[in-house]
Amino acid sequence: MQALSTPAAALWQAARAAAPCAPVRGQLGDSDVAAAYAVQEEITQRRLAEGARLVGRKIGLTATAVQRQLGVAQPDYGMLFDDMDVPNGGEIPLGRLIQPRVEAEVAFLLGRDLTDARLTTADILDAVDWVLPALEIVDSRIAGWDIRITDTIADNASSGLFVLGHDARRLDAVDLVRCGMALERNGELASTGAGVACLGSPINATLWLARVMAQAGRPLRAGDIVLSGALGPVVPARPGDSFEARIQGLGSVRVSFGSEQGRTS
Repeated sequence: MQALSTPAAALWQAARAAAPCAPVRGQLGDSDVAAAYAVQEEITQRRLAEGARLVGRKIGLTATAVQRQLGVAQPDYGMLFDDMDVPNGGEIPLGRLIQPRVEAEVAFLLGRDLTDARLTTADILDAVDWVLPALEIVDSRIAGWDIRITDTIADNASSGLFVLGHDARRLDAVDLVRCGMALERNGELASTGAGVACLGSPINATLWLARVMAQAGRPLRAGDIVLSGALGPVVPARPGDSFEARIQGLGSVRVSFGSEQGRTS
């Protein structure tokens, strides 16, 4: 198996040990997005070689305020693998992640391949089979979330795990621009938002992703999951926390975190 580059090896070891590493931008620079995606691809190839299955993509940095913070003008993307899927209502041992945070999103299940980089909005509307509520549990292998754009891209867009709700709807049954979101932590409101916060609509974000993935040679395929981006602010997860997100027109999705006593290594 081909050896990993220095930044890829650092991120790989951090994930395996569930212990954060220093930022990798020292090797990549603060703004070399292409180099960061090359590191992400190294890790993707290693995961696939070890038997993981690619099941979709996630879109990050869909909020303009976060883009400004990291000095970029577009979103980023990461890979979703089969072992990142957590059952709706399930419990996550905290030892599985390093410094988890939770955000509510709209997820799409695709019914068609999207292989042409000249895709239009109509192509995305035609390709979406189902719309679902989702939670993304983001995580960073970088100590203290001390990240710049190259750190997060190299680190698979700071992905961790994801949870899909079970109340799947057809696209024409949901107003994806105006749909309101409420995310509760332990029964108390922790984050609110709406579809418009995600690049104006989760469809817009998915069109961006589909074009970029076609250009990158990893096009979206029928059956893929797309996590289209956060609808509101991210919320840190603590030992014993329970989260439930409700998205207007899509129902709810839940997950909890194990207590400190139940933590595994």
